[in-house]
Amino acid sequence: MPDKLRIGLFLPEKPLSRASKTTDKITVGLFRSLPNIRERGSDHVSTYALFVQTQKPTGEYMFEFDEDEMFYVDLDKKETVWHLPEFGQAFSFEAQGGLSNIAILKSNLKIMIERSNHTQATNEPPEVTVFPKEPVELGQPNTLVCHIDNFFPPVLNVTWLRNGKTVTEGVGESLFLPRTDYRLYAFQKFHYLTFVPSTEDVYDCKVEHWGLKEPFLKHWEAQEPIQLPETTETVVCILGLAVGLVGIITGTVLIIKALHSSRDPRDMGPL
Repeated sequence: MPDKLRIGLFLPEKPLSRASKTTDKITVGLFRSLPNIRERGSDHVSTYALFVQTQKPTGEYMFEFDEDEMFYVDLDKKETVWHLPEFGQAFSFEAQGGLSNIAILKSNLKIMIERSNHTQATNEPPEVTVFPKEPVELGQPNTLVCHIDNFFPPVLNVTWLRNGKTVTEGVGESLFLPRTDYRLYAFQKFHYLTFVPSTEDVYDCKVEHWGLKEPFLKHWEAQEPIQLPETTETVVCILGLAVGLVGIITGTVLIIKALHSSRDPRDMGPL
């Protein structure tokens, strides 16, 4: 099976913020899916995802294996950045290879701009969900995940809010990632916030995108756990103890009856 190579030209309809200049923004995207790799009897998929555009981020070059990010090329520092240090010790990738591909895409983008009739593309609004990374325990550190999915173009403003106020500490984000179904011209992205769950705090993931008429807020808050008068373990323990006592009493009664019924009448003496 040959490598799949797709390339396209897009014209978003409007700038991301009112402060931006009202000029056409052009994006050229390329996704390259390598054929399945047979290893140990299982199917595996390696994927390179590349795009360049005239707005920030101006481009991206990343590689994933079985939908897990392996590395990306930092286009400013011109170096390969591995998702985990262990990956860099086991494998190698020359950043120059990615930079060369990005340069070719930028050249193609310039040509497309010159030859394009500037037809505006449809902005696809994102789908947003917020969830904790681990089961929530009040007072125990955790991470909130804001999953932004199925949107185009790859331009976002994302802000975390705690009790309505912007949070800038303990935040992180992923690259723009291809969707798991590899649908062309659709992206997903993850934003993270480390926090300590409390019933006094509420959180919102604020997302701004060209496909939205106004900023979208996805709300999340910790729920107060329902305190039962007795835990399940306590109830089970009490029931077990009760059954045990009933068994002891029943056994004692049966033993006494058996002793009385088995006594020899001659031992009881004359009438």
